[in-house]
This record gives sequence, structure tokens and C-alpha cells, in this order.
Amino acid sequence: MEDYFDLHMEEDQIRSISSIGLAHLGDAVYELLVRSWLCAHGRATGKGLHRAAVELVRAPAQAARAERILPMLTGEELAVFKRGRNAHVHTVPHSASRSDYLKATALECLLGYLYLHGRRERINALFAAMMKEEEHAT
Repeated sequence: MEDYFDLHMEEDQIRSISSIGLAHLGDAVYELLVRSWLCAHGRATGKGLHRAAVELVRAPAQAARAERILPMLTGEELAVFKRGRNAHVHTVPHSASRSDYLKATALECLLGYLYLHGRRERINALFAAMMKEEEHAT
């Protein structure tokens, strides 16, 4: 049986996934990280928890966090990020600029890529850097 919580794919399999596919997976990874972070930090309960999660996962918030980690990215990671940023998205939510939406897509693409490679430690390091300012606000 496949363990989808600890999925490792070959490089050629991952390369064959579209940047939108990687972003789709990365969106779920980011959402899980944010929800876990909120619960671990006792940030909110009930409706407040949902609102806090929505605030952190909206495209402008993701774009700002992507900017924070860009200097930390390896060459390989930067290439994946740029691949995601150059994805052909057809719709952009009204709450986001096209630029922010593309940066958010790039971040999600990177997280999906790292997840499929089983690089949890790297995902955690990048997420910690993204959340550093919020950490000090608690």
C-alpha cells in the first residue's frame, strides 16, 4: 500500500507533473502547515481559527512570505519557484494582484516539489522563516 503521507517519487515522475499540478499539491501542504502552526500556537479557536487560516493562505500573504525566503533558496529550488511563477494561470482571484497570485503559485509549486521529494526538513526550515514575524507577535 502506498503511504501518501510519506510519498517519494522519482525525479522523472516529478518532472512530468505540470507546475499547476505541483502548485495544487503545494497548496495543500501550505494549508496543513498553516493550520498546524495556528493550533500549535493557540492563535484562535472556532471561527477565529478559520479566519486566521484564510488570512495566512490568501495569495497576498503567501506572496509576502515567498519574498522572505527567496534569498534562502538553492539554485534547484529557485528554478522550481520560477517554473511555478511562470505557470499559465487563467484566473486570478479579485482579492489578489496578478503578481501576488503568481508568487503564491510559485511558492506552492516549490512546496509541492519538495513534498514529493520527501524533503520535510527543508519544508519546515522554509516555513519557519516564512512565519518568523508572526512568531514574535505571539
